[in-house]
Amino acid sequence: MTVTVATTPKRTPRRSLTVAVASLLGATLFWAGNYVVGAGAVESIDPLSLVLLRWSLALVPLLAIAQLVERPQWRQVLAAWPWLIALSVSGLLGYNLLLYTALEHTDAFNASLINAFNPALITLAAAAFLRERLTRRAVGGVLIALVGVLLVLSNGDVGKLLHAGFGTGELFMIGAITAWSTYAIIGRLAPPLPPITATAIQAAITIVVLTPFSLAAGGPALPSGQGAIASLAFIAIFPSVLSYLLWNRALTVIPAGKAGVFLNLITVFTALFTILSGHPYTVAQVAGGVIVIAGILLTSARGLGAKAGPFFGRRRRAGNLEP
Repeated sequence: MTVTVATTPKRTPRRSLTVAVASLLGATLFWAGNYVVGAGAVESIDPLSLVLLRWSLALVPLLAIAQLVERPQWRQVLAAWPWLIALSVSGLLGYNLLLYTALEHTDAFNASLINAFNPALITLAAAAFLRERLTRRAVGGVLIALVGVLLVLSNGDVGKLLHAGFGTGELFMIGAITAWSTYAIIGRLAPPLPPITATAIQAAITIVVLTPFSLAAGGPALPSGQGAIASLAFIAIFPSVLSYLLWNRALTVIPAGKAGVFLNLITVFTALFTILSGHPYTVAQVAGGVIVIAGILLTSARGLGAKAGPFFGRRRRAGNLEP
């Protein structure tokens, strides 16, 4: 006699789920810290030096973690060198250089609000270059998010924006999210690679590319005060290493689509840091931020008709999600 045993889908243990959610919160908290601490760091370290020093300090920990956690086949990884160079130049180098330059001219809260539009921009780029179908919900979400961004850029007076144009910091920030959208699209086209390993190699490429420019300008500007040293150490360790480690750990438990919603917390955390530090903020910034996040949530709710490639996971595309 044959006995058939019914099987039920395995549920994720509550403890594992709690740890995964805490990991996502930690990753987004540290990425938000990159805006706040970065805004202070650029007061004493120029953007090029900050990017170079950030990834120089993060490289060894990233390589060590990649070897211990992912145990990559380095030859296979290095065979994807054209993709890794493109990703490094557009993401770890381009995005961060433009971001830190923007922070020289605008505050962290404003920069994070503009950055919140990034998922919508990636959605549009995916539709244009990857031929992913847009739904009406996605289009509506993008338009709502765009209204929020314009509200932030104009400080509540869109008519004035049409006459005066964008500020310097805002223009660099628009360039930054354009660079990151390019990074995201390249990442979806690139062959699957272990994410921490890919980040480590991109960091090495960034160092190689930036070093000649830094030397031509007289060498990197080393931090000279305790505050600047602490800022650089935070940027090199927390958003550069720990955020990626926590994010990828969480993705072993929580699906990428659900985890992506947590990225909206970067703007929320930055806003909280701004308020708690006593930094001035405007009603237009808060209202614009709420509208942007609402639009992004609408866009991410089955925003694409076609299913995107494996952009996240233990062995996902070579691009990363957030700086």
